[in-house]
Amino acid sequence: MLASIKVNNRNHTIDLSKPLDISIPMKGNASDVNAWYIEHSRIEPHTEGEFVGAVSKGAAINFNHIWFSPHAHGTHTECVGHLTEEFHSINKSLNQYFFYAEVVTLAPEKQKNDFVISKKQLQYAFGNKKRDALIIRTLPNFKDKTSKQYSYTNPPYLTEEAAKFLVDKEVEHLLIDLPSVDKEKDGGELLAHRAFWNFNCKMRKQATITELIYVPNSIEDGTYFLNLQVAPFENDASPSRPVLYRNIEE
Repeated sequence: MLASIKVNNRNHTIDLSKPLDISIPMKGNASDVNAWYIEHSRIEPHTEGEFVGAVSKGAAINFNHIWFSPHAHGTHTECVGHLTEEFHSINKSLNQYFFYAEVVTLAPEKQKNDFVISKKQLQYAFGNKKRDALIIRTLPNFKDKTSKQYSYTNPPYLTEEAAKFLVDKEVEHLLIDLPSVDKEKDGGELLAHRAFWNFNCKMRKQATITELIYVPNSIEDGTYFLNLQVAPFENDASPSRPVLYRNIEE
């Protein structure tokens, strides 16, 4: 099914029957992607006395409880409320769901004892494009990203200057296949988060960061339309399902 979208006074066509899902699902076991030193997510049947909420256990229905942390388990989208004393909800901050987006692939570069995504790399990959959203795929890009255990591994991250560059380019939605845009242990500085949300000036309350995505190698770098939806939790972060659609020129 084809749909028409107007961006920058130009009509574009997408095929809604050909979505490209770049989220990582939660299965509720130890094979789930995980970060931040907590146990894996769980999906378990409700129990009450002799009742077990599973058809396989004799119940008439499946009735599961789900335990998870948005920031640690699977693809999630967060708003500035991740850092503020005042409450801000991703469910309120994200009120549009289709965005003009660019996919770029970068190999994090060595900086002292870390691997980082630098401003120079983004300048080269993104150039002077005008996009609402940027999706960053890092190299190497193996399927094990969907089950990686990130705690204590010091994953790559964005430099503060790289995040500021995206603000200058008016990118409002940043998506990345890492557990955080910041260093795993940085003493609470969170420099890239703070820079992207322009934390110390006029905060970009409409801007979002989506972490722990997975962009298969079959998806080429280039321009797409992004549909970004979150579960309607009134929280700073929520599980999300970013989906890309290729642009079909009219």
